[in-house]
Amino acid sequence: MKEHLSFPAQRGNGVSQKSFWQRFLFLALLAVCSTVAMAQGKVSGSVVDETGNPVIGASVIVKGTSTGSVTDFDGNFEIPNVQSNATLVISYIGYVTQEIALNGRKNIQVTILEDKKVLDEVVVVGYGVQKKSDVTGAMTSVTAEDLTSRPISNALEGMQGKAAGVDIRTSDRPGEMGDVYIRGVRSLSASSAPLYVVDGVPLNGTVGRTHEESQDGVAARSGQLESLNPQDIESIEVLKDASATAIYGSRGANGVVLITTKKGKEGKFTVSYSGSMTIDNLKDRTDWTTADEYITWRRWAYYYRDPKQYPRGDQPTLENDKVIFNAGGDKYAWANIEKGWAGGTWDGSRVQTTDWASYVTQTGYSMDHTISASGGNEKSQSYISVGWLDNRGTIKGQDYNRYTAKVSNDTKPFKWLSLGATINATYSIQNYGMSNDGGTTSGPRSAYAAAMRNLPFAVPYDDEGNRIEYPGADTKIKTVVDEWQYSSDERKTFRAFGSFYGLLNLGEIYAPLKGLTYKVNFGPDFRSYRRGMFNSATSTNREGTNYVSLTKSTDFSWTLDNLINYNRSFGKHDIGLTLLQTATKYEYESSAMAAQGIPLESALWNAMTKSNITSLTNWDSNLTEKQLESWMARVNYTFNGRYMLTASVRRDGASQLAEGHKWATFPSFALGWRIEQEEFMKNLTWIDQLKLRLGYGVTGNSAIEPYQTKGSIVSLFYPYGSAPTPGYTTYDMLISGGSVTMANQNLTWEKTKQWNLGLDFNFLRGRINGTFDIYTSKTTDLLMLQAIPTLTGYASSYNNIGETKNFGYDITLNFVPVRTKDLEWTVGINAAYTKNEIVSLANGKEDDVANGWFIGESTWVIYDYVSDGVWQESDATEMAKFNANGHNFQVGMTKPKDLNGDYKIDANNDRTIVGHRDPRWSVGLSTDVTYKGWELAIQAYGRMDYTYSSEAPWVGGRYNVRNYNYYSETNTGGTYSKPIYDEGGKDAYYAILGYHSGNYLKVRTISLGYTFPNALLKNTGISHLKVYAQAKNPFSIFNKYESVDLDTQSGQYNQGFTFGVNLSF
Repeated sequence: MKEHLSFPAQRGNGVSQKSFWQRFLFLALLAVCSTVAMAQGKVSGSVVDETGNPVIGASVIVKGTSTGSVTDFDGNFEIPNVQSNATLVISYIGYVTQEIALNGRKNIQVTILEDKKVLDEVVVVGYGVQKKSDVTGAMTSVTAEDLTSRPISNALEGMQGKAAGVDIRTSDRPGEMGDVYIRGVRSLSASSAPLYVVDGVPLNGTVGRTHEESQDGVAARSGQLESLNPQDIESIEVLKDASATAIYGSRGANGVVLITTKKGKEGKFTVSYSGSMTIDNLKDRTDWTTADEYITWRRWAYYYRDPKQYPRGDQPTLENDKVIFNAGGDKYAWANIEKGWAGGTWDGSRVQTTDWASYVTQTGYSMDHTISASGGNEKSQSYISVGWLDNRGTIKGQDYNRYTAKVSNDTKPFKWLSLGATINATYSIQNYGMSNDGGTTSGPRSAYAAAMRNLPFAVPYDDEGNRIEYPGADTKIKTVVDEWQYSSDERKTFRAFGSFYGLLNLGEIYAPLKGLTYKVNFGPDFRSYRRGMFNSATSTNREGTNYVSLTKSTDFSWTLDNLINYNRSFGKHDIGLTLLQTATKYEYESSAMAAQGIPLESALWNAMTKSNITSLTNWDSNLTEKQLESWMARVNYTFNGRYMLTASVRRDGASQLAEGHKWATFPSFALGWRIEQEEFMKNLTWIDQLKLRLGYGVTGNSAIEPYQTKGSIVSLFYPYGSAPTPGYTTYDMLISGGSVTMANQNLTWEKTKQWNLGLDFNFLRGRINGTFDIYTSKTTDLLMLQAIPTLTGYASSYNNIGETKNFGYDITLNFVPVRTKDLEWTVGINAAYTKNEIVSLANGKEDDVANGWFIGESTWVIYDYVSDGVWQESDATEMAKFNANGHNFQVGMTKPKDLNGDYKIDANNDRTIVGHRDPRWSVGLSTDVTYKGWELAIQAYGRMDYTYSSEAPWVGGRYNVRNYNYYSETNTGGTYSKPIYDEGGKDAYYAILGYHSGNYLKVRTISLGYTFPNALLKNTGISHLKVYAQAKNPFSIFNKYESVDLDTQSGQYNQGFTFGVNLSF
């Protein structure tokens, strides 16, 4: 019989069975909660550095959670509800991250150690690397993160506004890069482009120039960075002072840009993709006239041409309008004007304004895709990438396609041997757009400029839908409709360059040679270029017949370096020695031919056969070769980690100079002092770095074309007997290509000597850091073209004459106003001031007015008459005195200042320097806010203190004009002179009203991005994922000349939006 236990029910104050179990469970739960409560609690503590000073803003996180805190001003922290067995993760920029197990402790003190890897970060300095803390020259670094923080199509775009002292101009034409100036301009006639070095191999720019570069009189821009995919770049270092650039000798005169591309990394292979899509629209700052406004302006132009024949602009008549607007020439344009006379009196609002811009503009886009893979083991690492850029411009007919590929491998089969190879290849097709090459008119150089010449009252098509070739019946204004079908300028480029090295570590072979290495590096560079250009007879810049040309060229160069490096440390002494022997050979070969009257236009430049054309209008072939051989030695010495010395000497020999002058020596030295390492600085704990630098160096420039010291002769045919006989002469300006110069066997190097004083600083654990550099340089023996007596048989010769000097300073400041666990706000400012000055010229201290060069002035001054406004009725007496001396001034014309007071305006006595085109200041501003995975970034860029020369609106009363404040009988206070209809223009001084301040500050980009946390990507196979959107050129903070975008130096600029993604597997 089983025994049962029972609990009888009780009444009154008794406890029922159900109530008992409820109380029992409650007590059990309370016990569990008490146990948990005893296992959790508040944890507090402090974080200090090795010297015992508090670390402000260190992150203290409970491992595996998002719970945490940030240390306060005293380095203290407090975190509630932390389990007794938890682990805290303490991190701070520049210090080693630590994990501390609590093991039941409620209060802890943590000492964090400086991250030596961060402090000893190495940077490329040319022919090697150096610890950043030991660098003694002036340089700026741009990382891969900086370059890819916003979508860019070339490396220069990524550097813009991020490097103080580096001024990069903007170009919105697809496939075209802007000019680059490092610390201004030093030479008067030589190129100011810096040297680009990719993976240790100097890139040789092409000798060949495009048609536009020849027109502008500038050096060839291509052959540099257009072929490099920005996604393949690991870092960029810009060497700015001569103590850093002198190791490149004659090539380093204008600064050096060192580019290191990405290489394979040890570990499993990762695959990455970067893609973006940009939508652009063209914006025009210029306020163009409407049909009504233009018609009124042109009426005034005819009135001022002959007030007796034509009525005032505000008192029009139908009969006079028929004459003014050539009613019989273009009936469709006249029909549009007649709408304004529909009511019997003039009403300009009825006339339709043709938007000519809409016929040449389109929504542009840019698609950029790059796929890369990287990985390897301790013996071998590889990197491979392919990229495609498809850029359609905002102007019809302009586009650019670029295909890139990169392969690199670094192998270390033995401890004592390292081998590596890198190959970059690019194929690009650029449709330049409308060209005036071969044009028979002095027409514009872009379809947009051509469109804005078209008259706003004229219409593009007749009643049958056919193009009207001369809308408005002006024979000098051809239609721009469908221009891209009648003008083609296609440029194809293939480029491949590489770097192949072998490194022998002799210390691994024989222990006493520890630190001694030998490296051989070979860098070939090949470029093939083909340009086909076609202008139909109906294109804007042709009249009568079509024109076609074909140009082909190849550039090939190689550089071979032999390097010996020795690096050792002995107690407090660190020594580095570099010995270099290098040689470069360059060859450029080109051929070109041109013809007109091609029978089959659809064949473009591909059918210039003997059966298709009777004769060529032009043909040419060319071969250029030059070589450079160099020897260099450099020593780096550091004592006790705080006193540094770098000294180098390089000797270059250039083939284009004559015997006895080929070789030149370029020395440099630099000193560095890490002041924060001194004992007297130990108590200033808020100073993390304070380094003083002083440098001096000499660089050179052999900037003359090959064969200038060899002499030239001119071939010609002269009559002798019954047939022309070939012959030669020295100089004949009447012969095409006959203006040759006399050889000068004594030509030698331009030399630039530069001093630089710099300060690097880092305060409050990275909250404030930056650099300041001040420099001065002097360039002597300028290579200049000098006029010589023609009795020599020549009119000019190159000579080493003249001197310039340069002064400036660079400032970089970075702030971190806010840094918490989840939120960080950074602000970056960089600014540069530079001023160049001419010291002497060909005739000593005598100005060269013809070239616009003046002693004591900038190299890019504007020398012109000074505007005194517009002649008014009240100036009649004074104006009569000028007219009595041969002038023909009228009320409403431009009034130039009479500087010498003789009532004559002449070029010798009344012109002066009215400004300078080179900006004194360039400024870059940036700010970034990050919150967890979100990032908001704003970047701005600007230039200040220079004069922009826009040329005032042409007053000939013919072409379309912008809406400007011109003088008339109803607007006598107009800023600009009155229009006078005349093909030549009767107001000879109108252009001097076009000088304006060029100051501007533009917001370049506003970007918003989000990086997905690893927790969300854990099971997707994706290791990194970031998406972003960006506004491009959203607005200008100020732009002193509102009719022009001072960034692009034209009235137009592109504005758009970008959407992109970066991910890795």
